[in-house]
Amino acid sequence: MGLPLCRQHIRSYPSGPALSMPVVAWRPPKGAVIDTTARLIEMFERLYTYFGPQHWWPGDTSFEVIVGAVLTQNTSWGNVALAIDNLKAAGALSLNKMRTLSEGELAQLIRSAGYYNLKGRRLRSLLDFLHRECGGNLGDLWRRPLDQLRSDLLVVKGVGPETADSILLYAGGLPTFVVDTYTFRVLDRHGLLPESADYHGLRAMFMDGLPHDPALFNEFHALFVALGKERCRKGGPLCEGCPLEGW
Repeated sequence: MGLPLCRQHIRSYPSGPALSMPVVAWRPPKGAVIDTTARLIEMFERLYTYFGPQHWWPGDTSFEVIVGAVLTQNTSWGNVALAIDNLKAAGALSLNKMRTLSEGELAQLIRSAGYYNLKGRRLRSLLDFLHRECGGNLGDLWRRPLDQLRSDLLVVKGVGPETADSILLYAGGLPTFVVDTYTFRVLDRHGLLPESADYHGLRAMFMDGLPHDPALFNEFHALFVALGKERCRKGGPLCEGCPLEGW
């Protein structure tokens, strides 16, 4: 989605009442109300102008994206890419083929992703879920109501909120917002992190404040990742020249 189109789409969306919330880094004048929707729109525009489209999530098929969403837990994408390449080279990057692998065979193929025994078990639980629920026909899965499908995924052992939302958004093209460490860090440093916010509360802020457009949610989350990696680093943020500098 290009920036002009996205701006037009967001601003044509009827925003709800402005939200008043405690803030951390930046503090509004006493009694002021924060227009969260307007702040998120401006943040998106600044990041998109600076970084451009991110073309995320990398993956040739929906199934590859699902596998990547599990493997990327607690590791870098470079390590995940190596594991994906190993699965492809072994002809194992399909639901039916992967389900025939022994626990040891699967663990060895994904070894580069780290925690390979644990992630192998998590993958098998998810594969069993997909086989049971849709027989491998992912198109049938994505046609289910979003909230129900999300709840079903969260019951699968090893699938937490971030993994579930990544699967739904990036593999299924469904309108759910993915929150990660970068989202918390950036919003905290710019006064938009509600006090005692957890994953579900922060996700709700985006879901309530922005139009439910998968392309917008996709790009916004990817831009948070880009900013967190290149500028808003955990130990040494590079604030000078940052697209959110002084904002």
